Amino acid sequence: MVHALGNPGPGGWGTILIYNDIKKEISGGLPNTTNNVMEITAVIEGLKTLKRPCEVEVYSDSNYVVNAFLQGWIFNWRKNNWKTANKEPVKNRELWEELYSLTKTHNVKFIKVKGHSDNKLNNRCDELARNAAANQ
Repeated sequence: MVHALGNPGPGGWGTILIYNDIKKEISGGLPNTTNNVMEITAVIEGLKTLKRPCEVEVYSDSNYVVNAFLQGWIFNWRKNNWKTANKEPVKNRELWEELYSLTKTHNVKFIKVKGHSDNKLNNRCDELARNAAANQ
């Protein structure tokens, strides 16, 4: 989950990792960033926390991140030398490359959730992100 105070501006991300009954919360932020950078960073940091290759379900309310994989955008970007369908350079390429690499280490399934709803874990991630953004 991501929270931005302006776009660009201070931003934060929050991630909750759950394995069986063990829960770990991580968060961070940057003083001058965009919501899209924070969306990708949240997933990257969660995957980087894992100590060995895992099967992972990523629940996110970010259309940007989820659709990049579910709709195949990232595979087309790679095939087209990191150009969009409009032949423009893909924004945040370095982050996308890192995330793509992590999805090759882990078996990752992306699942879209509705943001700002009654999803307890998504709301907690939003709280983590808000707090991280406020501390930038």
